[in-house]
Amino acid sequence: MTNIFNQDLERNNANYQPLTPLTFLERAASVFPEHTAIIHGSLRRSYKDFYARSRQLASRLSQEGIGRGDTVSVMLSNTPAMLEAHYGVPMTGAVLHSMNTRLDADIIAFQLDHAESKLLITDTEFSPTIKSALEKAGVKPLVIDYADPEFSGDGERLGETEYEDFIAAGDPEFKWLMPKDEWDAISLNYTSGTTGNPKGVVYHHRGASLLAQGNALTASMPKHSVYLWTLPMFHCNGWCFPWTLSAIVGTHVCLRAVRQKPMWDSIADHKVTHMCGAPIVMSTLLSASDEDKRELPHVVEFFTAAAPPPEAVLAAMKDAGFSVTHLYGLTESYGPAVVNDWHIEWDELDSAAQAGMKARQGVRYSALEGLDVIDPETMQPVPHDGETIGEVMMKGNVVMKGYLKNREATADAFRGGWFHTGDLGVMHEDGYIQLKDRSKDIIISGGENISSIEVEDALYKHKAIAAAAVVARPDDKWGETPCAFIELNAGAEAPTIEELDKWCRSQLAGFKIPKHYVFEELPKTSTGKVQKFVLRERAKTL
Repeated sequence: MTNIFNQDLERNNANYQPLTPLTFLERAASVFPEHTAIIHGSLRRSYKDFYARSRQLASRLSQEGIGRGDTVSVMLSNTPAMLEAHYGVPMTGAVLHSMNTRLDADIIAFQLDHAESKLLITDTEFSPTIKSALEKAGVKPLVIDYADPEFSGDGERLGETEYEDFIAAGDPEFKWLMPKDEWDAISLNYTSGTTGNPKGVVYHHRGASLLAQGNALTASMPKHSVYLWTLPMFHCNGWCFPWTLSAIVGTHVCLRAVRQKPMWDSIADHKVTHMCGAPIVMSTLLSASDEDKRELPHVVEFFTAAAPPPEAVLAAMKDAGFSVTHLYGLTESYGPAVVNDWHIEWDELDSAAQAGMKARQGVRYSALEGLDVIDPETMQPVPHDGETIGEVMMKGNVVMKGYLKNREATADAFRGGWFHTGDLGVMHEDGYIQLKDRSKDIIISGGENISSIEVEDALYKHKAIAAAAVVARPDDKWGETPCAFIELNAGAEAPTIEELDKWCRSQLAGFKIPKHYVFEELPKTSTGKVQKFVLRERAKTL
């Protein structure tokens, strides 16, 4: 018998092409050219025009010398330009670097230098921060200003060219580049920087393609779904949804900012079917006045990550017409790669039991090959008893290539053949994981990662403070907020809350400032280490 593996069958152009999400847009424009791809205020843009403009952007970038392996940075809100960048930049072979619009100038300058950015597209709303960052950065990228008609402010122009003028000179028939290898980098996203500078997480075309399709399967998104952009596209490339929507020929409804009336109006007027966001998005929706709320034509599927939603919020969302699904993931896994897949029989449980089920992170996406809770010392899976704590680990095609210019951190993250998330959790008998702690004490507030160490460092610099420990305090609106426990120097007078807020604001981004301050002696071990688990429990009672 002939062994099929010994046959002389080889890859060729007819039977093998690198996976990339860029082909999703090409197909959508070919099959449904007039279908509405983007809604932004009064703007309506078809798939034919979306594809043509993305190719124009790629053409102009190429004319400026941008090519394979170069980095193009963007500082953009949820706008059509941001969607075009997700296609136009990688169409040149370059890498898209999307920056968090809430970061301060120092971190932005670090990212621009570390990424070796050659070109920057920036929304004029963020000109003050970007101007300062460019002054601090060593690199001097070509700056393209994006003036969004939906932005009511008067932002300063930092470059010599406006975005629309820039792409107008591009070729809408530009012959864009397929990746030479699906392992080629498609985007660069930075972690929150829990210790020192943030790490640059590199995504490849294969992972982006697979997670984009995995989103559609996980979210049960049919053809022509309508998606509202309340999740920032700079977060893990919008969890790959900028590419997902092209795969299902859906409609992007852009929204510059999370505001109550615009959200309700968008959902009702455009018949939104799916949306994603942090707990703050749910709180914002629910706290709208009766005049701003709208009757919804159908149940809207809402996907949230970060801290599990409180039981009361889940109930209120259901009453308002939303079905909430809890997700889990990291920057290193292209965003969420774990879903709390709901079982119909759980509908029969009482509300408290249902809330307990919804608090779990869940099971792997179809696009993720491995998910387990493992003892990091022995690298053996922990018992499926819901009690034994281990580290959550992943493996598969939707795990990052690695950290840019950081071989040591990459090797450490991948030791033992698994990606180490750094999150501690348990595995339940039914195979669902549940987080129990974050090994690096990350606080997730409004979908933003906050390093407790960074906040503590800022507090330590105050002359009256001898020691500080920052932990997460549960918050119905934000999911979690920083709570600072402060030990004063001997004889020092406690600063006022206003003074501490001002002090922190001078050193930290606004969302990182503690919402609560507690002055007391910090609990410590015999070796002098602060017992943060004690403080976390204490913060829950404040």
